[in-house]
Amino acid sequence: MQKNASLPVSIYALGGLGEVGKNMYCIENDNAIIIIDAGVRFPGVEFPGIDYIIPDFIHLKNNRNKVKALFITHGHEDHIGAIPFLLQSIHIPVIYAPRLAAALIKARLEERRMSDLANIVEYDENRKVNVDSFEVSFFRVTHSIPDSFGVVVDTTEGRIVSTGDFKVDLTPIGPDIALNRMAQIGDEGVDLLLSDSTNAEKEGYTPSEKNVFDSINEVIENAPGRLIVSTFSSNISRIQQICESAVNNNRKIVIIGRSMEKAVEISRGFGYIKIPDAAIIDSSTIKQYRQNEILILCTGSQGEPMAALSRIANGEHKDIHIMPGDTVVFSSSAIPGNGISIANVVNQLTRAGADVVTNNIINDIHSSGHPSKQELRLVLKLFKPKYFMPMHGDYRMLFIHAKLAETVGVTPGNTFVLDNGDTLVLARHKISRGYSVEHGNIYIDGKDIKGLADSVIEDRRTLTDNGMIAITIALDAKTNKLLEAPKLYTKGLINQYNLETIEECEKIVTKAVNERLYGKTTFSELKNAIREAAGNYMFSKLNRMPMIIPVIMNKN
Repeated sequence: MQKNASLPVSIYALGGLGEVGKNMYCIENDNAIIIIDAGVRFPGVEFPGIDYIIPDFIHLKNNRNKVKALFITHGHEDHIGAIPFLLQSIHIPVIYAPRLAAALIKARLEERRMSDLANIVEYDENRKVNVDSFEVSFFRVTHSIPDSFGVVVDTTEGRIVSTGDFKVDLTPIGPDIALNRMAQIGDEGVDLLLSDSTNAEKEGYTPSEKNVFDSINEVIENAPGRLIVSTFSSNISRIQQICESAVNNNRKIVIIGRSMEKAVEISRGFGYIKIPDAAIIDSSTIKQYRQNEILILCTGSQGEPMAALSRIANGEHKDIHIMPGDTVVFSSSAIPGNGISIANVVNQLTRAGADVVTNNIINDIHSSGHPSKQELRLVLKLFKPKYFMPMHGDYRMLFIHAKLAETVGVTPGNTFVLDNGDTLVLARHKISRGYSVEHGNIYIDGKDIKGLADSVIEDRRTLTDNGMIAITIALDAKTNKLLEAPKLYTKGLINQYNLETIEECEKIVTKAVNERLYGKTTFSELKNAIREAAGNYMFSKLNRMPMIIPVIMNKN
């Protein structure tokens, strides 16, 4: 390649735009692809039976020989959770991750017996990595988990900066945000900035994690009996605060939930969580202590059915059952879509006699890990990007962030609110819109690593909203005669003893089938006729469009 030859660079997301979670951003030229983060999105009630939503890797599969490296900004699930699925889809030569994130990834892969599929290399703020024609460096940010970084990618065509998840916390739990380094990067010149948009609707500053400690400590001091505190297992800063307050108030700590146990174990090993060994007890020994000497730390703050808190609320945990006098604390905010699940768990806990404390104006027991508007303005001022692409947020968050950028110096028209799959092309320090890459969602149900397609999810929604009808017919294909009248079996639609509706539908289906059997027909055409006749009748009767499953039994 000639020294002055242009090698245009494409920037696009396979997840993280128009949604909170599932973060996956790619930078590509003719020779190489590097990926920043590979996360999951946690589904709400609109995705029945689904455990995770991950990006569709089809574009990466089709360009597998170009994929050179995966860079991880921090250890939250919406940035690392899709790695096991990615590694089973394509070969990733190397994964670069901060120290804590690297340990969490290794633990996840060990659980799945996949350690041999990953080459994980740790990085810090002093490291530079050369991948093909890309030079990648890092700057430290503050977030709700230690070892969080932004990423700088220098290409032949210009500089791209991604903030990762961050907030400008001036009194953090852990190392400071590298504001000086960010200003230096901005002085050197930034062509395209990608920045966290999750709190773009909120004016002012996101409160420091230090502010939360007083509220948590007050709840722990005043709780008359056992305390059950639920938060994200990846919110290491919050877990440290909870444990510190528990030790200060002479409470023994019981850790419940596999992901919480693993996160605490790893973080204690690195010194991010400081708990004396004597302060931790097993759940089976709780009865040896007075109730006001116990703090139970668990997962389930989002109402997840299989998480520890839901099992406790439902009376399904072997050692812990709610009793009057217990105080249950939700030290997190609801992820959009999880409100109903959380409310169900809160109601179960309250019915059992617990005093439930959630995050609100009075009880400031949670602080977001994402920046509000003043922090977004500050970061835009520091980086001074020529072009700007908001990331990590619902569409309205991205839109607000883009407009905010224009108020602090980004030229109108140089901001891009994109959807997953949309591409920007950087060539000779100028940005233009490019082609669209293949993208989508894969729905993970249980241990099925291949995931489910959109059509399967649509079927589940149909069953949830409208129910199902199975219609069986028996015929002789040689004579084109029905051997007996169709039989209807319904689920989730009408009561089986609603004989009038069922019998009327059976008559309508019989007529439709006989009309088809009068001439030449196929089993496929018969099934379509059954679906149409039964569907139209049920819609006219019930204003519902159930899933209709025709079953044809042939005499021969």
